[in-house]
Amino acid sequence: MIMHEWLLNILKKVKADEMSLPEAMHSLSNLPYEELACANIDYHRSLRVGFPEVIFGRGKTDEQIAAIAERLIPRSDRLLVTHAGPQAFALVKEINGEALYNPASKTIVINQTKPVPTRTGVAVVTGGTADIPVAEEAIVTAELMGNKVDCILDVGVAGIHRLLDKVGQLRKARVLVVVAGMEGALPSVIGRLVSVPVVAVPTSVGYGASFGGLAPLLTMLNSCAPGVAVVNNDNGFGAGYLAGLMNADEDRRC
Repeated sequence: MIMHEWLLNILKKVKADEMSLPEAMHSLSNLPYEELACANIDYHRSLRVGFPEVIFGRGKTDEQIAAIAERLIPRSDRLLVTHAGPQAFALVKEINGEALYNPASKTIVINQTKPVPTRTGVAVVTGGTADIPVAEEAIVTAELMGNKVDCILDVGVAGIHRLLDKVGQLRKARVLVVVAGMEGALPSVIGRLVSVPVVAVPTSVGYGASFGGLAPLLTMLNSCAPGVAVVNNDNGFGAGYLAGLMNADEDRRC
């Protein structure tokens, strides 16, 4: 991991008299976190849990996102910014030319990990096309954790035959992320068709009585199908992360 390489590089510079001990101590003083004017950046997150700190872009200015990203990039093997706009991406792209932007999920990604075999086993399912932005956030997150993600889109219960045609594909997964708005019934239905964990994601898609996603959230929380876990409204990141943990090898998390 880049964090480990960064620490080793400091030690090598000290040993080679390329860096003084006070300079090394100053660099190490940024661990385990660094205090900026707008944030306290947790550099040890990846050492503790296997995945670096994620920048939640909503509520932050583009400049704040860029400032945090600029500090994280040299010390992390991956960068993920969620709920970010194209202006924030432009600033991050100036810092690191490898930054990629997904306009559907509004995520910024930098992946500096050494190539590793991608793990199969994660599938993301949506009730409708309108749920795809949240599903994309889950997909981006799971892929950044080393998973090859299978996608099954627009198979909601309004046309249940579309879902039944995909049962064989569903049963190939080790963990399913099911994203749905409206009444939110899809995870319960899928939960009774498969024998693997289902991560349910309610979305704010729906008419007035869905109360901005409250209706599907309550439906999923009250599911009679065991094996269904529920994350918060529109939390594609949380669902993708949980799926990535469930699908991780025992000896290699994230």
